[in-house]
Amino acid sequence: MLFTDQMNRQVELLQPPQRIISLVPSQTELLFDLGLGEKVVGITKFCVHPKAQVKGIAKVGGTKDFKPEVIEQLKPDLIIGNKEENDQVLIEALEQRYPVWMSDIYTLQDALRMISGIGQVTGAAEKAEALVQDLQQKFAALVPAFPPIPAAYFIWRKPYMAVGGHNFIDDMLQCCGFDNVFKQIPRYPELTIDAIQAANPRLILLSSEPYPFQEKHLAEFQAMCPEAQIKIVDGEMFSWYGSRLALTVPYLHQLVKEVSQL
Repeated sequence: MLFTDQMNRQVELLQPPQRIISLVPSQTELLFDLGLGEKVVGITKFCVHPKAQVKGIAKVGGTKDFKPEVIEQLKPDLIIGNKEENDQVLIEALEQRYPVWMSDIYTLQDALRMISGIGQVTGAAEKAEALVQDLQQKFAALVPAFPPIPAAYFIWRKPYMAVGGHNFIDDMLQCCGFDNVFKQIPRYPELTIDAIQAANPRLILLSSEPYPFQEKHLAEFQAMCPEAQIKIVDGEMFSWYGSRLALTVPYLHQLVKEVSQL
């Protein structure tokens, strides 16, 4: 059977896959939630959910430095990756030997299409569609802040890096009614203190990943932007685009409620 992934590539499978390697943490969790856990034979070291189930699964390295020799030993009949999270050269090498299904995600709608696509290619289409419908209903009930709140979402320190436009986190910010003050800059810009102050965000969100922002960093950003609200947020709730989205909506609802009251 032929399947089309989110990069418009044709992926051919002779039968439903029995030995799957996932190179993306959020998609690893999705496979388990689709009832495919027993077929997952390899994951990355960053695939930490579901915690109990992933402990005994072979690790193939990181998302950008996975080890082809380990993958070869696992004899996968399907590899699932992501355009942004995985290294292009390594993915292209894997494509020469294995079926590789790639996601390419910038918005919530992209994420829902990814869930449907993985359901189809793995033989779990019915469960995937049920999950998609559930997520659509949950996000439809999310009431964004109004008026929109000028916001900045930071992912790194030394140098300061924030979320720019045209990516999944930016779309999640929009769902919350948070107007990304750096949306005109693509991807994840490095920023000076002057640039941060000039953007004048009224809300600053410090993500728990990839940089582990903690309460001790609040004063640093408050000194930069004395008038801004500053909060530590769970990065998984903004950046994991698989089945974890079911937990994202109540988290975002509470966040919007908290910042709108201040």
